[in-house]
Amino acid sequence: LANAVAAHAARAGFAAWIFIPDDLEPAKVFATSVFGPKLVRVRGTYDDVNRLCAQVADSFGWGLVNVNLRAYYGEGSKTMAFEIVEQLGWRAPTAVIAPMAGGALVTKLRRGFREFSDAGLADGAPPRLYGAQAAGCAPIVRLVERGGARIEPVIPSTIARSLAIGNPADGLTAARAITETGGWAAAVSDEDLVAGIRLLAETTGVFAETAGGVTVAAARQLARAGHLRTDDEVVLCITGNGLKTLDPLSESLPLPPPIAPKLSAVAALADAGAIRRES
Repeated sequence: LANAVAAHAARAGFAAWIFIPDDLEPAKVFATSVFGPKLVRVRGTYDDVNRLCAQVADSFGWGLVNVNLRAYYGEGSKTMAFEIVEQLGWRAPTAVIAPMAGGALVTKLRRGFREFSDAGLADGAPPRLYGAQAAGCAPIVRLVERGGARIEPVIPSTIARSLAIGNPADGLTAARAITETGGWAAAVSDEDLVAGIRLLAETTGVFAETAGGVTVAAARQLARAGHLRTDDEVVLCITGNGLKTLDPLSESLPLPPPIAPKLSAVAALADAGAIRRES
């Protein structure tokens, strides 16, 4: 959102102030800073930043993009359901797993699938919806697990910073969408989400950021718990590129030592089993 606001403001000639948590990943910060906005780093979580932005908007009379344009944001999220149906040949899958921060994506996925079904543009019933969060910030997952009608806010503690919203605005609606479609939710550890990033990359050629790792790890957890059937057609929503969150992989993917630019050096690696030689 910060990148998009800064980019569109630069193109339109608007002045833009971007407020972000101070521990946001450097790659994301650079991708926003390059457009020349007034960048403000706030000591706190996304919840603290959102609260401050609301106060700033009220005090200075500024437009607040993540509130004033929230209707357009929601309509945009809904198109992910449309694209899933289109790419599957105008039919719905049986299950969809999506990451959850504020909860808007899961909520709008439900609406998108329902609208296409009502319009006769999708064969099959709307899918079961599953939500994924990091264990260090899983208020929506916990609401699904215990039931009830109230989100219990948490203080985020996870490397999945793009999902680290402790008091999600659409949490209750997302939980309702999950349960009413027959789905479920899962919270995964930081270690498992890193493994999810690597699994997705190694098996599909798709490099996801931490939210994608959460989604993949949650899919594995849901499958092991019996929430996904062997005959299900499951779609995983991968919502961000891994180049934005390289730090979590630094320990699990150390750089190999360099070699001399000689065939003998490569042959030594091959003989040691590091690579397979052509016969």
